[in-house]
Amino acid sequence: MERLRKTNFLTCRFLKQTDLKILILGSGGREHAITWKLSQSSEDPALYIAPGNAGTLELGENVDLDPNDFKAVKEFCLKKQIDMVIAGPEEPLVKGIYDFFKNDSSLQHIIITGPSAHGAQLEGSKAFAKSFMKRHHIPTAAYREFDVTKYEEGLEYISRHPMPVVLKADGLAAGKGVVICENAEDARREFSAMLKDEKFGQAGKKVVIEQFLKGIELSVFVATDGRHYVLLPEAKDYKKIGEGDTGLNTGGMGAVSPVPFATNHFMQKVVSRIIEPTIDGLQKEEIDYRGFIFFGLINVDEDPYVIEYNCRLGDPETEVILLRLENDLIDIIRAMHNGTMDKVQTEFSQNNVVTVMAVSGGYPQKYQKGFPVEFRYLKNPEEIKHLTKKGGVIVFHAATKPDKGKVVTNGGRVLTVSASSTSLPESLEIAEEILRQIHFEGMYYRGDIGNEFVK
Repeated sequence: MERLRKTNFLTCRFLKQTDLKILILGSGGREHAITWKLSQSSEDPALYIAPGNAGTLELGENVDLDPNDFKAVKEFCLKKQIDMVIAGPEEPLVKGIYDFFKNDSSLQHIIITGPSAHGAQLEGSKAFAKSFMKRHHIPTAAYREFDVTKYEEGLEYISRHPMPVVLKADGLAAGKGVVICENAEDARREFSAMLKDEKFGQAGKKVVIEQFLKGIELSVFVATDGRHYVLLPEAKDYKKIGEGDTGLNTGGMGAVSPVPFATNHFMQKVVSRIIEPTIDGLQKEEIDYRGFIFFGLINVDEDPYVIEYNCRLGDPETEVILLRLENDLIDIIRAMHNGTMDKVQTEFSQNNVVTVMAVSGGYPQKYQKGFPVEFRYLKNPEEIKHLTKKGGVIVFHAATKPDKGKVVTNGGRVLTVSASSTSLPESLEIAEEILRQIHFEGMYYRGDIGNEFVK
């Protein structure tokens, strides 16, 4: 585990003369964590991050590239002789970057993580995912799907549906396309806003109406070559902006790993009822999938159900699971590509890892950017020596950029502090202390991440 480093997060080291060159697509906390994990490899790869953030600068070279501009990505890969590409966010995967590389003779030698565009529909289309689960008998909430041609039928269905009910925009909506409605009036209004008013644009052209499941959520991850898989550490994230899980949904305010209620008995159910049928389904439907699968699950009376699939690692879950993963991430990615995942055995740290997200004032609604970020602990490292003796800690940047020698905010979720120790209370103490020594205008974070697991 890396200790807190004396760095201003703006020091750009020179890229090494190495045989392995990796391009990481994305700019968030997930991509910073992936870049950090790759930097720990014994292969000491040269790392390029597109577009990256102020934190990734200390680990490699930021590149001014749009991950969805496949032509520009290709030109960069050929120019720099890139060996491996890791797509962090979902959009390039859903748009078919894997297929783009595999169908271009000049790019076919490059290892790229992720599913084909067909496989990425597990995340890109809620209707596709629900239909896939139904075909392969994977436990999930009961549902119906409607488009504008079935608008009146949808209203009638809502009127007869038990409350609360869940409405989901079919496509990608930046994590905001899911609404839980407590009564039929709100559900009809939301249904109309999605289909008639195009609240979520193209993503809401089709709406999935779903049974509400009451339970506690967790995230389970696998790495797969499409035939075999290995489990990665599980995590529990916290979506609500307010303490006590109140207020609006966000992209995630924090996470913990391991998850206390994810016992061996429960995880055996997850494997036999959900993971293995999913991998079998990919094979039966001849879906090319060489990447990560994120299972968004809910524990309902000790039985797991799938809420959603994602076709990449989660954020902020990546910021805890990669701190527990003891394998070299490069070995796992090569096994995905080569179809040798059955030869990989994953090893996890038994430490308790927590990450707490610091966000801009007003997030997830209106907020301002461009505020300087002050890392006060860098000026007084002696003050936190007692903390780093207890465990490791690292600050992952999520929405920052360098500006005239400073780090400034560049989005809603600005940075996340990940701490690891032998006990969850100690990890929480470390993260909280570091957060108290970081400042930017309007900074807010939840002080109760993981508290329900502290006795």
